[in-house]
Amino acid sequence: MRRFLTPLVLATLAMPAFAEDDYIRPVQHPLTQEECSACHMAYPPSLLPARSWSEIMNTLDDHFGEDASLGEEARAEIEAYLVSAAGDANGRRFRAAPADETPLRITDLPWFNREHKREVSTRMLERAGSMSNCSACHRGAERGYFEDD
Repeated sequence: MRRFLTPLVLATLAMPAFAEDDYIRPVQHPLTQEECSACHMAYPPSLLPARSWSEIMNTLDDHFGEDASLGEEARAEIEAYLVSAAGDANGRRFRAAPADETPLRITDLPWFNREHKREVSTRMLERAGSMSNCSACHRGAERGYFEDD
């Protein structure tokens, strides 16, 4: 008897294997996913502390040199989601930033620089365009997988 593999099974088999510690929960909020990924990857909220997400969401008129302003209702909803899922929400200390700092870029965090310092060559950085382009090196980044290979 022949067995046929469904497209879902085939897609699962084609996915690379990831270690559990390579997974960071991606954005789980449709409006945040839609608005943020319109210009860049929607970064997992746990990568920054709540104070950072609040600062970012309250300065969208100058979002890294761009005007990313939103209507107040959408802005407030997205901020509420990001703050509730932030790296320090509910007492979590996931890759936390120093308490006296409010980093606005994930690339400014000490853990990020430790992880990437020796792994990213000049050639890789040129290919990616910037350190904020996670998907250039981490194929599963938008799904929360940040494998090291």
